[in-house]
Amino acid sequence: MKYILILLFLNCATSPVSGLLFSYIDFAGEMNKDNMIPASTKAQGCQYNILGLFAFGNSGAGQIAYDKGIKRISSIDHSALSILAVLFQRNCTIVTGATY
Repeated sequence: MKYILILLFLNCATSPVSGLLFSYIDFAGEMNKDNMIPASTKAQGCQYNILGLFAFGNSGAGQIAYDKGIKRISSIDHSALSILAVLFQRNCTIVTGATY
């Protein structure tokens, strides 16, 4: 019983709602209060976790925007994919905005 509880808590940082076998969820982040910024460019950065042993990637909104040339951010959203809780996890940050 102790090992089952440990496995359930390993998946706590994936998304607001997650399934034990499979989950794919898009969830809202933040929106710029200045509605005058068009969402003409979209960029995405992800972090990956395999077997709970290997983790890599970059999902920082500032770095994603810089790499794509977004100078004014319109919105920041998120998505999460999880397969068998700890087998594979992907957490992505999606940035939209203008390049001028």
